[in-house]
Amino acid sequence: MITTTKPNTRTLLTIAVAVVGALSAVRALRPSWEVPTPTEANLPEERLQDFRDALYFPIREFLAGGNPYDPAAMFDHWPVRQNFNLYQPYHLVLHLPFALPEYRIGAIAFTLASLLLLGVLGLLAARRAKLPLVLGTVVIATLLVTSQVGKAQLYVGQVNPLIAVGAAAALMARSSHPRVAALGLAVAWLKPQFGLPLAILLFARGSRRVALGGTVIAALASLPVVGLLVYRGGGVGPFLDVIAANLAHASGTSYGAVDSPTAQRVDLPAVFFRVTDWLPPAAELAALVGVLAATAYLARKLDRGDEDGRSVAELITCVGAVVAMVHQPGDVLIAVPAMTAVAAVCWRRRKERDWRIAGVAVLALLVPFAHLYFVNSAIIGTFGQRVDVTVDGVAIVVAWVLLVVVAARKRA
Repeated sequence: MITTTKPNTRTLLTIAVAVVGALSAVRALRPSWEVPTPTEANLPEERLQDFRDALYFPIREFLAGGNPYDPAAMFDHWPVRQNFNLYQPYHLVLHLPFALPEYRIGAIAFTLASLLLLGVLGLLAARRAKLPLVLGTVVIATLLVTSQVGKAQLYVGQVNPLIAVGAAAALMARSSHPRVAALGLAVAWLKPQFGLPLAILLFARGSRRVALGGTVIAALASLPVVGLLVYRGGGVGPFLDVIAANLAHASGTSYGAVDSPTAQRVDLPAVFFRVTDWLPPAAELAALVGVLAATAYLARKLDRGDEDGRSVAELITCVGAVVAMVHQPGDVLIAVPAMTAVAAVCWRRRKERDWRIAGVAVLALLVPFAHLYFVNSAIIGTFGQRVDVTVDGVAIVVAWVLLVVVAARKRA
């Protein structure tokens, strides 16, 4: 007698979600093979613009014997639209393989690597939230690649997926595997606006070896590149002049200035300006010190509680790092594992008031992920461009405030 076994429901669900994820991935990858080779005539091209301006041509300038941190050199020598910001110098070596081949081949390879990293981030999130590993990974990875934040990483060619994986490793492994955590923090240092606040908050939360070790690894990895650039430029003085010119250029751009009404920055001072049209004196320094101090104090308090409280400590650490200094909406990607863990706890303890507040904070953090094209068009059509570039930042700041409320109410 032949018997049949009913297919496992979880397996069928995993396959169905994986198919949706694969379709979303193909759509998200399409810009990498459709993007034209950059020229002066197509500088406004948004597809892979970060890959073009912050990876491919800066590395080409470095290989050609120049200094990619020099705005004048980059604009004179290459078809770029944006300045190469102060990424860690080791970035120029770490991503070297993607800049060696022809532009489109490098773009496709980099986008595929970023897609893989989004899958790894989904795996880390599922593990952190103690979800069924395969199904949880597939669901979260599919949601990521379908969301606006996930698609944007692949569309413009950002390095945030790598930084998010590094930050997740630093937070998840800081107690059990401090060496792995230190390496993860070193990766997060790729952009100093991630590395600096994360290192400070990890140090304040008691993970001193991780904070110092990750910072030292990043510094040592960058030292040879810095030495070469100093040598090429004729000494430390000229090199520092280039760095000053780089900072001055970035602070004066419409996308980077704290008081720009069109900037998509989501940090507290930039959001405050776009909402009020007023920027207090020393607002950026005050926000950096104030947000990090409050976040560190409350995270340490939560660390002394139960495991559920520690999941909130991880989330407030991630969100505090984003709110404290210059960041874009896509930078909230670093909070995905912590968001998933807190969401799971909120569902399990949904009858408790504090966890309902935490749940609202998670929902606020989902706003940038749900800011898809049709949502974007609806907001612009109804409220205008300024509201559209402000709503993500307001949501992230509100989420941080709600997490502060939750943490303050918790008993140590």
